[in-house]
Amino acid sequence: LFSPLLQKWAVFALSTSSSLGCLSCLLGLAVAIGLTLGSQGRVLLTPCTVANVTLAPVSRECPFDPTRVYVSPQWAADTC
Repeated sequence: LFSPLLQKWAVFALSTSSSLGCLSCLLGLAVAIGLTLGSQGRVLLTPCTVANVTLAPVSRECPFDPTRVYVSPQWAADTC
């Protein structure tokens, strides 16, 4: 359907764009890990502004709940 040369260039272009996307994700992950380790994890709970600490995990101001175990219902059903 397409010439072999065109196919090679298409694969090369897709491979290059995929590699660049992967590198940008790795860079973002490295920055996130560095910031988290640099602040000893305090940055994760900074948005939690609820005065009562017991309400913090269910608050909309606290996007990260360190006490909750996140499990997909499908995954839990497959293991039983």
